[in-house]
Amino acid sequence: MSQASNSDHPDIILCPGGPMLLRGDHVVQDEDGTEHQTTRPVSAVCRCGKSQIKPWCDGTHKFLRIRPSTD
Repeated sequence: MSQASNSDHPDIILCPGGPMLLRGDHVVQDEDGTEHQTTRPVSAVCRCGKSQIKPWCDGTHKFLRIRPSTD
């Protein structure tokens, strides 16, 4: 990817009420300290804490009554 392309697309995007999207190559550390390498062009990281496939988002946030903070 060129520099111009990188500036057009941020590496981290916070989705309101949803996951954190990571664009590109990243390492995500889970609550146990285990590191997970991203394997897709865009990876969704759980922010609600209820995913069954943590640290990745499985869409569970869509069914929660209380939405996670967008801060």
